[in-house]
Amino acid sequence: MASQYYQEMQESFKNNNKSREFPAHTAKVHSVAWSCDGRRLASGSFDKTASVFVLEKDRLVKENNYRGHGDSVDQLCWHPTNPDLFVTASGDKTIRIWDVRTTKCIATVNTKGENINICWSPDGQTIAVGNKDDVVTFIDAKTHRSKAEEMFKFEVNEISWNNDNDMFFLTNGNGCINILSYPELKPIQSINAHPSNCICIKFDPTGKYFATGSADALVSLWDVEELVCVRCFSRLDWPVRTLSFSHDGKMLASASEDHFIDIAEVETGDKLWEVQCDSPTFTVAWHPKRPLLAYACDDKEGKYDNNREAGTVKLFGLPNDS
Repeated sequence: MASQYYQEMQESFKNNNKSREFPAHTAKVHSVAWSCDGRRLASGSFDKTASVFVLEKDRLVKENNYRGHGDSVDQLCWHPTNPDLFVTASGDKTIRIWDVRTTKCIATVNTKGENINICWSPDGQTIAVGNKDDVVTFIDAKTHRSKAEEMFKFEVNEISWNNDNDMFFLTNGNGCINILSYPELKPIQSINAHPSNCICIKFDPTGKYFATGSADALVSLWDVEELVCVRCFSRLDWPVRTLSFSHDGKMLASASEDHFIDIAEVETGDKLWEVQCDSPTFTVAWHPKRPLLAYACDDKEGKYDNNREAGTVKLFGLPNDS
């Protein structure tokens, strides 16, 4: 028997399964993220810039383009509780903090290497950034100074605090999830999660689960308290690049080089919907209040016959009649 939630969401997506695309950049988009209040969406691109859109009813209206980085913007994220601040990580060996009210860069922090992943602590006090040399730097979000630096002996893929802010998680190239205490950064546990490269990690908003995506094309769901795997989602055929939990924690979107985004019901693993794509997907992000999914694909296939395709941000979950 399908759950009531399942039936409600099926009904909802039957009427709201339109995707729309919005020009954002001049090259492929690596990362999309919503502000905590859901009013704005930011995107980071290979074109060295970040863009910010305002969500108006059923469309994204471009507000600003943020320039300053000297290399690709690989990942970005918003302050967990302040909807005006976001931070970008770039291959130019800096991170930049931006304020949408002044549209200015309020801080540029120099780091040791080419940055590929970034996250903001749930208490808003610290920004962690990882580089290509597997060094993670912890930066004080107020003073913009480095508080700690950890070098790892394994390939670090994605990093995240747990919702309680007292543990720090890393996914690595050996298929493990490494867990450190925070702020002490002492190793607590290493979980053999996947037989191959463990790529991405996300915590659900309720704090009950986290999910990891791997090169073995599996998404695994973990109980935060017990640190055991609760279930696996196996509908994708390619390495899982990106994950996002819906605002209520009940849906999980996952994407890869497959030409669709899988939307699963967390509690059962059942497929709620799939979003068709023309190319591999780099990044997905559920809106913090509504069943709207922002995503970006590798649009280069359309480059020669259709320039408009390069660097678009897409939104799924819009009313069919919009």
